[in-house]
Amino acid sequence: MALVGIIANPAASKDIRRLVAQGRVVPDWEKVNIVRRVMLGLQSVGVTRVLAMSDSSNLVRRASDDPNLDMELDFVVMPTFYSEGDTVRAAASMAEQGVDCLVTLGGDGTNRAVVVGTRKLPIMAISTGTNNVFPSMVEGTLAGLAAGLVADGKLDLAEVSVSSKTMNVYVDGELKDIALIDVALSKERFVATRAIWDIGTLYEVFLTRAEPASLGLSSIGARLAAVSLADEGGLQFRISDPEDGVPGSSTVLAPIAPGVVPPVSIASWQLMADGERLVIEKRDCTVALDGERAFSVNKSQQIEMEVRRDGPPIIDVNLALKVASSQGLFNLAPEN
Repeated sequence: MALVGIIANPAASKDIRRLVAQGRVVPDWEKVNIVRRVMLGLQSVGVTRVLAMSDSSNLVRRASDDPNLDMELDFVVMPTFYSEGDTVRAAASMAEQGVDCLVTLGGDGTNRAVVVGTRKLPIMAISTGTNNVFPSMVEGTLAGLAAGLVADGKLDLAEVSVSSKTMNVYVDGELKDIALIDVALSKERFVATRAIWDIGTLYEVFLTRAEPASLGLSSIGARLAAVSLADEGGLQFRISDPEDGVPGSSTVLAPIAPGVVPPVSIASWQLMADGERLVIEKRDCTVALDGERAFSVNKSQQIEMEVRRDGPPIIDVNLALKVASSQGLFNLAPEN
């Protein structure tokens, strides 16, 4: 019997970028509605069991309160601190408990925490965050249909998904952390406000994906060379800084946040090959992972970056529903 996991982040779309840009706010009631539509989609293709992460806004529990839903809903048993660590532990627990497919609501950061917890589960990622590249803007019902068919084994996962990439961050030769889309090095020496919103504080960026139709750091890289999820490798670029003696060689126009499209002066850039570590110039800095500052390093420590295709499978909703239709999975048996 198929088991689908749901991790919904109530904090997504509520960071400082609401104040410094024209970022959307996805209120809790809309997230509840999205989860409910996911569950209705799951139920329509025969999924009757859901395992969810508890959250501070009770999004999944509220979504399940609907007379049209008749599902077995359980929650991961674990201490909750309403932090990123909850998502990491919940994802790991879901993998251990035999979840067949995981539906996430959040942004790049939410999904990064999921992947830190486990890379075993296929993910149906729904965007409810800010500068999102990893999750998709997809209607909840459709996401539920696709996730349910994959979870129940009615669709071949290899046919309707693509394995995601990660950017591995090494400090002094040891793996420190990962990002799904971007790693940014900031001249600021302390983590402070986690969300990256001032491009002027950054000096070097590493991308697994440089998508032309995206917001954020990925969009800057895409003006230099487009790198999609399906493409191998990644991209690195250096931002010019006259004060540090780093002149610009070109200037691009890129939407770094909703409603914010500044010129960005690029000093240099290069494509990154899979599995090849880049050694980074030593200096005091903070390291941001998928849009949020995560940790600091000093100039005595050596950072290296490596892009790898070792992330979980990401379900392509359009492709999954197209394949399902071609296989007649939505055709009902005639009544006697």
